[in-house]
Amino acid sequence: MILYEYPFNERLRTYLRLEQLYRRLGELLSRAHSIDHHFALVTIFEIMDVAARTDLKTDVLKDLERHKSLLDSLRGNPDIAEHMLDQVSRHVEQCFAQLNAQNGKAGQSLTDNEWLMAVRSRIGIPGGTCGFDLPAYHAWQFHDPQVRLRDLEDWASTLTPLGQSLQLLLKMLREIGVPQWVAAEKGVFQQAMPPGRSFQLLRLRIDPALNLVPEISGNRLLVSVRLLRPESGAKPQPCSEDASFEVTLCS
Repeated sequence: MILYEYPFNERLRTYLRLEQLYRRLGELLSRAHSIDHHFALVTIFEIMDVAARTDLKTDVLKDLERHKSLLDSLRGNPDIAEHMLDQVSRHVEQCFAQLNAQNGKAGQSLTDNEWLMAVRSRIGIPGGTCGFDLPAYHAWQFHDPQVRLRDLEDWASTLTPLGQSLQLLLKMLREIGVPQWVAAEKGVFQQAMPPGRSFQLLRLRIDPALNLVPEISGNRLLVSVRLLRPESGAKPQPCSEDASFEVTLCS
């Protein structure tokens, strides 16, 4: 099954973009080639760019506090295991403390590294990191892979508190939803949002054997999915056949 996710607000869009970048960084740091380490550094800079939003850290801390209050309100519920509640609550508290203790935005301390900032100023330019432009960076790429990896892990560590907090928040959000199978008649599915609830995320799983791509749109009142069939080298075309897939709404 292929999973598609659609966020209903800009804050969650930012969370999901950062999650994708953190996943890419983790994958690149598991490799040893200098090209992989180059793109790991590119990803570190991209995370810094997205995390530069002034209210991001505040939003994440508020979401952690909200979840902590929700967990506390569940204490004494006979249907919930106290030891599991304690475990999740401690994890939330740990993420909050580590992120709150970090001065400024994620990766802000890296801006004091002149060598890194020289690379950052050139890395967005096509071909901008050639040896004649950045000879010191060119030499770094010939260092032993373990030396480069230690440098990358050191730089990435300044991004860890934000990454761990986002991972926890998104995990808890995704676990709230209840999946259901739905049918798209002639390739179109629409559903009115249940009143009195505010949803943040739609998750859609579809069988890749169907060879269909969902085009998702939604707001607080209605969610709509239009299925498209990919065409080689051309724009995907609307599907006119009935199809089914799994939908989960997470609040």
